[in-house]
Order: sequence, then structure tokens, then C-alpha cells
Amino acid sequence: MARRQEEVFPYLYLPHISRPPPSTMRAYYLDDLPGDQRAPHDSGEIVDLAVLDKLGVLHWHIPVSTNGQYPEIDAVARERDYKNRDVITITKEGLGELYESKLKMFYEEHMHEDEEIRYILDGSGYFDVREHPTDSWIRIAVSAGDLIVLPAGIYHRFTLDQRNVIKAMRLFKDEPKWTPYNRDATTDANPHDSFISRPFLSTEF
Repeated sequence: MARRQEEVFPYLYLPHISRPPPSTMRAYYLDDLPGDQRAPHDSGEIVDLAVLDKLGVLHWHIPVSTNGQYPEIDAVARERDYKNRDVITITKEGLGELYESKLKMFYEEHMHEDEEIRYILDGSGYFDVREHPTDSWIRIAVSAGDLIVLPAGIYHRFTLDQRNVIKAMRLFKDEPKWTPYNRDATTDANPHDSFISRPFLSTEF
């Protein structure tokens, strides 16, 4: 049973912290047609954000700071015990010849044993998440100011869009590291065993 947002994300309900407004990010079912993964691949079928809530995908919009201070993000880190963070910038120009191969790595379907938090500082891209139990892909368009939290154990992937640039803050419970587990029969059969027995398999945005 999906928990209420105040149970999942308690910092938003603390009296001394103003609650960020709901995200206006757009979610829709992927058309699954062949072609550039960076294209919208919009089926035209909108996904109500309540569906994301049921999947455990949390989302808010926090305007990008002009002074480098992020009290709402700091509150997330305190309440969810995230001790470290970093900022990653991905551009076609910056990666050069490695750009296409990196995009393919990001686009491998995988899961994590911990939740994944990303706050978009600049640029834009797409997070795709699997809907359960239909196994349909839901595409979530993110841009500057969007904060997204993907729960542990959800199959997902990421790609930049056709602007070819994104800058994001990543939060971590310990040192800045993560272990993606690519989807296969083992992860489908027993995700918990996959977390504790499988090696590092891919590169993560």
C-alpha cells in the first residue's frame, strides 16, 4: 500500500520549513517506437501525477537559487540522512566522442537498492520508470528546478533530450557512489538477492 507523502517525505510537513509547490513536470506513456532515445516519444497518453505517487515516485519544483543556497534541499538531506552530494554536468561538447556511448549506458534499464534523488539545476532530460504491474514505460520530463525521487527497487533509466545538456545535484547517504543492477531474470525473480550478490553493472547518471 502506498504511504502518504507526509510519511514518505516528512521534511515537507515540518512547521519550520515551507513546503515547495507541486512539480509541474510532465509525465506520459512512452510510444516505444524505434528512433533517437532523446526524442520525446510521446504517445499522447498523459499520466496523472497521482500514478507516480502510487509508484512511490516523488516530485516537487524548487526554483533554482541565485545565491547557491538551497534550504529545501538541505532539509531533504537532513530528514533522509543524506550526508554527501555532488553536481554532475553532461553535455555533448564536454563528452565529445564518448557522448553517444555514455547515453547508451544511462539508458540501460536498471534498479537500485536505495532511492535515487536528483535535483535539476540546468538543462533537461527524461527519466523513464516502469509502471507496475503493466510494465509500461512512463516518461517523466524534467528541467531546471525539478526535484525527483525514485524509490528503491523501481526499474528506470535516464536520457538527455535533444538539447544535449543537463546539470544536476545528486544526493548520497554515504560516499558519492551507487550500484545499478541491470534488469534480467535474476532481478525480476528476486530483487533483494540481486542487491546483495550481483556486481557493479553499469554507469549511472
